[in-house]
Amino acid sequence: MLLERRELADPASLVAEIRALTAAPASVSAAVAEIIAAVAAEGDAAVHRYTARFDADPPPPQQVSGEELGSALAVLDPAVRAGLEVAIANVAEVAWWATTGVEREVTLAQGHRVLLREVPVARAAVYVPGGRAPYPSTVVMGAVTARAAGVAEVVIATPPPIDPVTLAACELVGVSEVHCMGGAQAIAALAHGTESVAAVDVIVGPGNLYVQEAKRQLSGRVGIDGFAGPSELVVIFDAIDAGSIRLVAHDLLAQAEHGEASIVVALAPSRALLDALEVDLRGLWRAQPAPFVLVEAASLEDGLAFANAFAPEHLELIGPGAEALAPDVRAAGCLFVGWPGATAFGDYVAGSNHILPTGGSARFASALGPRQFTRQMAEVRIDHGSLDALARAGVPIARAEGFSAHAESMLARVPDFVENPS
Repeated sequence: MLLERRELADPASLVAEIRALTAAPASVSAAVAEIIAAVAAEGDAAVHRYTARFDADPPPPQQVSGEELGSALAVLDPAVRAGLEVAIANVAEVAWWATTGVEREVTLAQGHRVLLREVPVARAAVYVPGGRAPYPSTVVMGAVTARAAGVAEVVIATPPPIDPVTLAACELVGVSEVHCMGGAQAIAALAHGTESVAAVDVIVGPGNLYVQEAKRQLSGRVGIDGFAGPSELVVIFDAIDAGSIRLVAHDLLAQAEHGEASIVVALAPSRALLDALEVDLRGLWRAQPAPFVLVEAASLEDGLAFANAFAPEHLELIGPGAEALAPDVRAAGCLFVGWPGATAFGDYVAGSNHILPTGGSARFASALGPRQFTRQMAEVRIDHGSLDALARAGVPIARAEGFSAHAESMLARVPDFVENPS
């Protein structure tokens, strides 16, 4: 038995000492990268090959049949099934209330209570890009959202030289800790802490590839909002007048200002509409470096399928038919409906956040919001009256998984427990 004794003097040092008691796992990054690349290139063939190598040779069918699922349920120990059904009901109940995003005490059928608590992180950092231009709007998007989540300590990191407008925005949002540092070194300092920078719990904000890669590599140490790639806009439009077509052109050109890697797409079910848009784009063009892609679709429904597959950072729907698609949009960082809804408003003053998922990650990720700065913690309070029912449900599951100590931990609290009452 490994038994260690420690005295608590400095909490951070003691945490590091205790974590060091377990050996760090050997690096598997190269092996994992090889597997990922093989599956991406070869599909099922690679999955079968690695299954045979690591798990079972020959590999079983990759998908379990419905018949096998039904047969397994038919022979399941009744006590285990009853326990699993209790677990399913309780987890479903707590999970449903968790979707509300508010603190809530949930009383379960067995009589115990689970309090869902929204707990903000203690310290968060917002990375604000610099260099080509000031970004006071990013100060607002990050710091105001963190404050709304209840974060007590919010810091800004931005590369030199810091524009006075950015500093003024920091003052307006009430952030007094501003670090003049940028790039991957800033992300590393915020994650690890240095002599002059206290480590943070979460880092959010856009930045160049060095910044984003640093966030990715340090994401196991701190929370991050995601990997921010080049900016994106898809506009779907139909049956609009010349003035509205010109507005579409303005929106595409505005998005192209983000740089040559920006992705700018307009889609319509009409060649004539796209021809008119191209005329406006060429007339308004001011050397924006990003390429423009104009897509003719057979129908608006095909356009919607494209948008949901592309999962763009920004999606605009303009025109009566396009706007009617809004309820069926399933993957977009932010959706703008109607000709007044320029993406540029969202970048600054609409109230939506402009720190958005890119690169197709809108399929599973959201705009920066309070949830990036909080975590939901369950506080479980089990009273004596619910012990018997919970043990009756939990003990068979623990034994089915081979965890006898788990079973004993539950049974020790119910000394008069009868496992199979008549």
